[in-house]
Amino acid sequence: MSTESTYLPEPNTEPHTHGEVQGRKAGVVIASTRAAAGIYEDETGPVIIDWLTEHGFEAYPAMVVPDGEPVGAAIRALLTQHPAVVITSGGTGLSPDDRTPDVTLPLLDREIPGIMEAIRREGAAKTPLAALSRGHAGAHGGTFIVNLPGSPKGVMDGLSVLDPLIGHLCDQLEGGHGH
Repeated sequence: MSTESTYLPEPNTEPHTHGEVQGRKAGVVIASTRAAAGIYEDETGPVIIDWLTEHGFEAYPAMVVPDGEPVGAAIRALLTQHPAVVITSGGTGLSPDDRTPDVTLPLLDREIPGIMEAIRREGAAKTPLAALSRGHAGAHGGTFIVNLPGSPKGVMDGLSVLDPLIGHLCDQLEGGHGH
């Protein structure tokens, strides 16, 4: 029989916190040929920037680019800055120039399918059209990338799904193992 005593730490009365994002960088890419051409003003970029700021991220100004390969180029440019998060909006549907998922997927080292499943489920509670979104979510090294729809309501649905996850997700991508 061992003479060693088992050490049990005192119960922690402080609430468990994880997921602090203060000081982490974040980028936003808006896929909209018409907004990039100045035909109309982008409505989703400000919503995403506000959400990121409210959550403690230092957000780069939103990049508004035409649909298609310019979205991939913008994501790649942001990745050179090693942000914790890149959020795209737009280009996730079925129109011929909706290519955001197609240019995002090759940049992902690992997909995180549960996030997109939850985002589509949240949207589908409000509109059946949410099922048509082809967006991806995943990691490129330590950066989380997610494709949100191009409508302000779709963006809000996606951000509400990310609310309880984003800090913990960033922690894990940086090598944290907390649960």
